[in-house]
Amino acid sequence: MTNAPVLDERALAAALERERAFGRSVAFANGCFDVLHVGHIRYLQDAARQADVLVVGVNGDESVRHLKGEGRPVMGEAERAELISAIRGVAYVTIFHEHSPGRLLGDLKPDFHCKGTDYTPDSVPEAAIVNAYGGKVVIVGDPKDHSTTEMLRRMKDEG
Repeated sequence: MTNAPVLDERALAAALERERAFGRSVAFANGCFDVLHVGHIRYLQDAARQADVLVVGVNGDESVRHLKGEGRPVMGEAERAELISAIRGVAYVTIFHEHSPGRLLGDLKPDFHCKGTDYTPDSVPEAAIVNAYGGKVVIVGDPKDHSTTEMLRRMKDEG
């Protein structure tokens, strides 16, 4: 089995056009995925069950720094994207550089925008964008019992 391709936005849009021509539905999930943990795997595998094709948007390095603070990300965007591409159920990966995937969602218009259980359908920041083009926001994954920030803190305290 080979890894999912990591594509730029233009190539991804073309790939999704081909998928849709075959009648396939598209789900989109996103995140920093700075230090991969079981919560990420469960989130993405549940997201993959929502549609025929799962696209994962990985926050670029500057975006992670803005969202998580100085010293983050621990791993660069290319390495994080490659790790995500190896997860069963992931069809395509792209790296986006904005703080939010909103613009990308508006461009790609996936059928489902998947967010983790730390959200509700009403609290998803991109919900208005998704609803405007007729997509659906879906909450997926297990309870938010895993945190990269907490893992890094524990490693530092115990190191």
